[in-house]
Amino acid sequence: MNFSIADPRDGSAGFRDILLPKWLSLRNRLRRERSGAGTRLLLLVLLGGVFWAGAFAVSYRVLRYFKGVEEIGPLLAGKLLGVGLLAFAAILLLSNLITTLSTFFLAKDLDMLVAAPVDWVWFYLSKLTETLAHSSWMVVLMIVPMLTAYGIVFNGGPLFPLVAAGVLLPYFVLPTVVGSVITLALVNIFPARRARDLLSLVALLLMGGLVLFLRFAQPEQLARPEGFRNLLEFIATLRAPSHPLLPSEWASASLMNWLLRVRDPLPPFLLWSTAAAFVVIGASFHRRLYAPGFTKSQEGANRGKVGSMGARVLGGLLSWLPVTRREFVLKDVRLFFRDATQWSQLILLAVLLIVYVYNIRALPLYTGERVPYVVVTLVVFLNQGLAGFVLAAIAARFIFPAVSLEGRQLWLLRSSPLDLRAMLWSKYWVGTVPLLVLALTIGFITNQMLQAPPFMLVLSTLTTVSYTLAVGALALAMGVFYPQFETENAAQIPTSFGGLAFMLAAVCLLTVIIVIEAVPVADQLQAWQAGAAVDFPGSLILALGLVVAACASATVLPLHLALRKLSRMEV
Repeated sequence: MNFSIADPRDGSAGFRDILLPKWLSLRNRLRRERSGAGTRLLLLVLLGGVFWAGAFAVSYRVLRYFKGVEEIGPLLAGKLLGVGLLAFAAILLLSNLITTLSTFFLAKDLDMLVAAPVDWVWFYLSKLTETLAHSSWMVVLMIVPMLTAYGIVFNGGPLFPLVAAGVLLPYFVLPTVVGSVITLALVNIFPARRARDLLSLVALLLMGGLVLFLRFAQPEQLARPEGFRNLLEFIATLRAPSHPLLPSEWASASLMNWLLRVRDPLPPFLLWSTAAAFVVIGASFHRRLYAPGFTKSQEGANRGKVGSMGARVLGGLLSWLPVTRREFVLKDVRLFFRDATQWSQLILLAVLLIVYVYNIRALPLYTGERVPYVVVTLVVFLNQGLAGFVLAAIAARFIFPAVSLEGRQLWLLRSSPLDLRAMLWSKYWVGTVPLLVLALTIGFITNQMLQAPPFMLVLSTLTTVSYTLAVGALALAMGVFYPQFETENAAQIPTSFGGLAFMLAAVCLLTVIIVIEAVPVADQLQAWQAGAAVDFPGSLILALGLVVAACASATVLPLHLALRKLSRMEV
């Protein structure tokens, strides 16, 4: 690579030449997958449409309510936009930390590009653009329905989409540049493979801290101004997260100024000038540090023995198992804890579970007033459905990728005399047993907080066990039918079509369970309204039998089909 100022007439590759192969590769891949992809495209469009419609409906209702509040309505809407953009900025920064490492240091085309006559400026800008596209597309999908609601409620006019695009472009560029500079500095200190593990851990810690900060800030208080002692305290709470030097505040002010017809060119000027300055600063860092950083990125990260004591203890506990199954279990456990991108996800999982339990604790059910029995029962019942969705999401992250993580080395297992049934059995129980323990723990804690009735405790416990066993089997089976052997990052596997299909199947099973169990819950509520003391309605046994039968079918059949598919799989 030429790290000097190149003459544009010397024939060196430019910005378009570097990005063109990426575009052609994407276009060809879409063309190859077009045949037979009608169902997949329909499912993706359906899920995306449902998400956009739901996000738009919620944003529209909230903004309509805020607009109807005199004097402070626009302030509330602007504060909501500012907090949302601040959260998105944190997500973008974390995403760019991981994406930059892949695009600048670990991509497969770098060996060719670094050796080619490519000017360093075009190389930097093209890779920065690629990083921006990879790290920001999901945030764009999330932010579009929200800004659409703002434009409709506040009459943004036909030019509002162009204004929003002009504001969001520098807003997206800033975290991309900052993430690239941080990653560049870390790669010059650590090898790229080790830096990836470090960045994954740091990103998850920061994400967990952000989630806890946003939740413990109790933003729901803004919807209840009567809970404040005076107007000054309410206004101070509205202004609490604000800071004049945050790019999210500049973006929020630019959009709200357009919507409220306020002429103030300072926020967009600060946004664009800061983004341009950061790009120049990032380019100067790239020119000085990229060459030694890329050299270090070719070094491997030395790995020592991981968890030898834990492996011996686990091996002793599993000594009652046949040798083949015990060794498969130990292998899967070792591989999980050797990969920092895998075990570090447990940190974010712990944070999300803390927020989930805190939300249950924050429900205003027992604040000194007598809460009707009907309300408590319905809340416990709905909590059971929400917990089922959380379990499905965890299974998608940890159980669904199990077969894909074997990679192309799966042919070694298939060609060996080892039993595939033992491999599938180990992957199922290694993922399902911790999930079951987690599900029972969450159910016990939340039911105690909600003071659930006795019959709901029985119903919730048996349902949790049955559904967890079924959702683990569905996740593993979908992972066999839709493997992603080419994916190097395990976090990307659940976002594939197979992951979406699994989540749809898990939600459908959860819906069937809720519909079946609605009958005994309705009988109990009717008995309570009639004044009869019915602890266990007769329909409870029938409903539990149907739920167990449905979950057993959703456990045995997918595992059987997965084993048959695995035995015929061509790797």
